[in-house]
Amino acid sequence: MQDVVLMGDSRVAGIPVRDEGERLVDLAEAGFRVDGRCADPEGAYRLLREGAAERLARAEKLLPRGLRLLVVEGYRPLELQRRYFEEYRDELAKLHPDYSPDQLRTAASRYVSPPELAPHSAGAAIDLTLCEADGAELDMGTRMNASPEESEGRCYTDAPGLDPRAAENRAILVEAMHSAGFVNYPTEWWHFSYGDRYWALLTKRQSALYGVTTAEPR
Repeated sequence: MQDVVLMGDSRVAGIPVRDEGERLVDLAEAGFRVDGRCADPEGAYRLLREGAAERLARAEKLLPRGLRLLVVEGYRPLELQRRYFEEYRDELAKLHPDYSPDQLRTAASRYVSPPELAPHSAGAAIDLTLCEADGAELDMGTRMNASPEESEGRCYTDAPGLDPRAAENRAILVEAMHSAGFVNYPTEWWHFSYGDRYWALLTKRQSALYGVTTAEPR
């Protein structure tokens, strides 16, 4: 649909990480509206690196009056990321039996990051949407976490043919998040990151701020 840099691109893997161990913070405790659809028993989904959380607060302040960010998932433990990636890769292998392992890895990275590069497992990525003050979600054109196959490509942030209201809502979200310092993963309108390898590549930084972590909130 569009020429984008995918998470599995060798240029992403080539970015070094200079992680100084910045803490993870609980977004619910920090005052953000957090949805429970990706909840895990430990509450890891509510966590985000402190620097990213500060920028998330800036993004929310940039939204039009009456709108809020609705956080769905932040930190994702490495083992869970690996499971998601392998399950989606295996689904694609059934759909495309002619694909080589490299082709499957590339195709899978449109939707799930390779574990060793995953911004979520670095505490650097956030999946979120927009909602009204009462929590009612805005129309974004697809459900969150819709795969390219399910959505026929409408999960791509700049997908053509969206309802004008959904396209406008996506633009509002992207503008606020970009202005606060995040980058969007163009195959997923809901996914933004700050400080990870993908962010570093797109913003032309020499290194990433955050690498894969198992840290607990402090």
